[in-house]
Amino acid sequence: AAAPEWRDLRPHRRARVLYRIGDLIEEHADDLAALQTADTGKTLAETRALALSAAGTFRYTAAALETAEEAITPSRGPYLTMSTYEAIGVVGAINPWNSPIASDAQKVAPALGGGNAVLLKPAEWTPLVSLAFGRLVHRVLAEEGLPTALLAVLPGKGRVVGDAIVRHPLVGRIGFTGGTATGRAIARAAADKLVPASLELGGKSPTIVREDADLEQALAGVMYGIFSSSGQSCIAGSRLFVHRSLYDSFVGELVERVRELRVGPGTDPGTQVAPLVHHAHRDAVA
Repeated sequence: AAAPEWRDLRPHRRARVLYRIGDLIEEHADDLAALQTADTGKTLAETRALALSAAGTFRYTAAALETAEEAITPSRGPYLTMSTYEAIGVVGAINPWNSPIASDAQKVAPALGGGNAVLLKPAEWTPLVSLAFGRLVHRVLAEEGLPTALLAVLPGKGRVVGDAIVRHPLVGRIGFTGGTATGRAIARAAADKLVPASLELGGKSPTIVREDADLEQALAGVMYGIFSSSGQSCIAGSRLFVHRSLYDSFVGELVERVRELRVGPGTDPGTQVAPLVHHAHRDAVA
């Protein structure tokens, strides 16, 4: 279970800690961006935006804690009906390699905000920025006199570390972002334990260009949707439907613009399409 000194802290006090974590992430955004670029290959512009997104997630969660409200139902007798909230205890968070620090914040901030402890498992290919993120969180927790064990970052293979997190009897909730097959296995394990699981899985997202579309906006949107993150996103626009009256001209212009994209290292400010995360992934999609 989460440490009582955190679990029993009033929400507005927990919010103060989350605000401080968000501020510290922003202060170290350049370092976190450089580390994530080295780990994932993404452009520095994108990884810095992801670091700032993580800071924003902590601030958003802190604001939600400060402003949370609850309704009390009208009395139907000599009694009062109300809701109270209790921490789950330990939350397992398992994340993919494509946007680690943003995904980390999206799972860790709400779980911590609810008074829980978190076991965070980063992807085997990209653990570095999650470890750095964990050190920043530990710094804030230590400054506040709170147990640093409220967040444990556990790199390793999914079938070893991830499986241990999912199946451990003290893990009361699981958050997973990744492939559909793994998501199904986690859902079955969570069902066996009768614990909730949140699953964000892959997809084949279509982009639809209608006859009355703003073609310049549509072209920009299609290119961003599939080439941002070098296409390594669960919401990448990997299918395209174009109205037949626009098809030839639209696809022709799209192909010309794709040919002009600048491919290069993520550290080059002029790069528009950066390397894929790992040679095994490159070989799989080539």
